Amino acid sequence: MTHHTPAWQDIGSVEDLSRAELQQVTVGRTRVALACKDGVFSALSGVCNHAGGPLGQGRLEGDYVVCPWHHWKFHCRTGEGEPGFEEDRVPVYPVKVEGGRVYVDVAGGTPRHKKPHAPHPLTQLTVRGGPGGVQADAPWRVVGISTTNMDTSHPRYSTSDALLVSALERARSKGAETRHIRLAELSFRACEGYYSKSAHACSWPCSITQMDPTDQMERVYEAFVQWGDVFIVATPIRWGQASSLYYKMVERMNCIQNQETIANRVLLRNKVVGFIVTGGQDNVQAVVGQMMTFFGELGCQFPQFPFIAHSRGWSAEDMERNVAVVKNSAGLHEGAAALVDRCLATAESLVGHDICPARPVRGGRKAHTLDGTDSSGE
Repeated sequence: MTHHTPAWQDIGSVEDLSRAELQQVTVGRTRVALACKDGVFSALSGVCNHAGGPLGQGRLEGDYVVCPWHHWKFHCRTGEGEPGFEEDRVPVYPVKVEGGRVYVDVAGGTPRHKKPHAPHPLTQLTVRGGPGGVQADAPWRVVGISTTNMDTSHPRYSTSDALLVSALERARSKGAETRHIRLAELSFRACEGYYSKSAHACSWPCSITQMDPTDQMERVYEAFVQWGDVFIVATPIRWGQASSLYYKMVERMNCIQNQETIANRVLLRNKVVGFIVTGGQDNVQAVVGQMMTFFGELGCQFPQFPFIAHSRGWSAEDMERNVAVVKNSAGLHEGAAALVDRCLATAESLVGHDICPARPVRGGRKAHTLDGTDSSGE
């Protein structure tokens, strides 16, 4: 049996350290979460088992330290996870108080133990014709995403969704499998800004998806990352912008883009995206520009003429006529069908071609620091 000789290190005065219930301190090169509950100090690892979050920057909830990143909990004295997750343990360190000073022995910490967790289904990446994917000659899979926001219990005509329906009908007529995802029918939480705590706190799958099994954004993630080949994203124009539901969706999809910038890992390969934009006021290019920028940064491809659009313009405050125009315009519905044709042709051309390496060259892309410069360099 090996006996450990304590190596006590002075981390500060009792007076100073007792002012906070929980704080992150560094002892040598070890990050420590120091808790002070009912005047008694305890120390545990400052690194969470889940994604390495800084436990000492979280909060004390009863006897449990709550990680600020994704809210995993560990007992402040035993290091054990909350009830039901006791097997997840972080190290705890001996603490003593002498002469008004607090000492910690980080060399005497208990072992860390991570309970095995089954990987989330979304971690399985698939590529058509590749491992885990459908055969290269399997029917194409086309996903329509409607971002118009309306009361689903009182449905009414949506010009963007109506054109999307025509696009999906065209896809089916060409032998494709289709899905129609109406965001208004899904219950999903808005992005809660884990990225703002740390870039590494924005995880894949999304932290909310991992924590909340009722969050239906998982359907969108699964469609993009695993199921679909072609995506048609339809939005109305709202005050010169895409719909609020569109932005709610893409803010949550930032976790896909963040994998590229932080982990240098491309989740979407050979995916083709087209857009349908309609509205009562004109700002088509700006709306499409944002959409193309976002999906381009996800690694998606675009066909020639990647969008169709319709707008009544600034001076025509007659939305009832806008609806009638779209309903009765054979040209607009033919345009939606042609958009799908171009997207499918683009998808076809990508089969067997690896246009981007698994780890693309980073120079000039988001979150890349050039050699010889720092974050403040130009």
